[in-house]
Amino acid sequence: MTEPLQAWLDRLERRTPESQIRLGLDRVRAVLNALPERRPRCPVITVAGTNGKGSVVAMLEAIYCAAGYRTFAYTSPHLLHFGERIRVNAQPTDPAAVAEALARVERYRQSTELTYFEHVTLAALVVAASVRPDVVLLEVGLGGRLDAVNAIDPDVSVITSIGLDHVEWLGGTRRSIAAEKAGIARPGKPLIVGERRPPRGWVSDLDASGAELWLAGRDFRWRRAGRSLRLSAGEAVLDLPPPALAGAHQWGNAACAVMAARALAARLPVSDRALCQGLQAVQLAGRLQCIPGQPEIWLDVAHNAQAARVLSAALSAESKTTTAVFNALAGKDIPAIGKTLAGDFERWLVPALRGDRTRDSGEVADALRHAPVGSAVETVESVGEALKIALAATPPEGRVVIFGSFRTVAEAWPMIQQRN
Repeated sequence: MTEPLQAWLDRLERRTPESQIRLGLDRVRAVLNALPERRPRCPVITVAGTNGKGSVVAMLEAIYCAAGYRTFAYTSPHLLHFGERIRVNAQPTDPAAVAEALARVERYRQSTELTYFEHVTLAALVVAASVRPDVVLLEVGLGGRLDAVNAIDPDVSVITSIGLDHVEWLGGTRRSIAAEKAGIARPGKPLIVGERRPPRGWVSDLDASGAELWLAGRDFRWRRAGRSLRLSAGEAVLDLPPPALAGAHQWGNAACAVMAARALAARLPVSDRALCQGLQAVQLAGRLQCIPGQPEIWLDVAHNAQAARVLSAALSAESKTTTAVFNALAGKDIPAIGKTLAGDFERWLVPALRGDRTRDSGEVADALRHAPVGSAVETVESVGEALKIALAATPPEGRVVIFGSFRTVAEAWPMIQQRN
């Protein structure tokens, strides 16, 4: 009898903590070649990018579900429950099936040492084979070229955006990061790029890669047209509803999702009606998510300067007294995030986080003060305590914004549920 899912996850965490990163494809390919379940037999779309990956996967998932197809999606990390990572028709997979897949990978890996992410990725592919989907949607974990997900050759690749993040692994320039993400491209296969300010020289490299490049601003464009999202590609023009996910940046993500679906249209036809229904139905927690109340609460997993710019733009759309509950994991550029959001908050509360890869809250607070953020910065013992203080101190017509990492948002969730 297979052990429960949580027992398997605990075992993997003890063996190689999830925070342990070892980029490279040799280990994954070795086990993948041993497994009976190898490449999915249906079309595969792989999505990379500094920000927006999860949103594009969620939009594609909603579009294909609206079109009547059976979808399989693999994303990371999860916000509240591990089941969010491995989904069939936008619903978490049966935990027993995931546990069995993890056990199957364990049997076939033999002496190959896999990281937590590599083991889970291979298990996701085992699940994908068992559920026989019409389309598989894969989100890159980190970078692209050497990420475990890239062991599978995609039929369509998407790169949403290029920003500075994970610089210790991908290099300290947008150019180096872009080069790593371009590793998901395949010769002769469509590559959708949503970044409208690509690093110098990168587009020439993409053109030379042999991929069928669709570049935002050159090969396809989007803009607001009244209340609609107008997407044009060549002679084709589509007027679509704005996506249900909040934020102007989601319009670009929606354009990428629609372009990816159109790139597969010969194999998986999707009607304009399904495109519209999918964009209107898409859901994804923790992305500029507003929870009504007095004050209202915003949840956002923004954890780099590019995502902070998106958050700042959303906050500036309506002037309100705003309190931040913020902390980020190790390796994040706190000064850059602070500078980007300078003036957006009347008060910053920096709670201690639980688990590995955490940073000392005092260190984070000092970095924010030196950014400078232009307002008071205080440390708090926990996210729950920070939220309690923020709700008491923020006027009813104001808002509390919880952001900085998936973990920061997740630790706030129990108290938010109690409040509602």
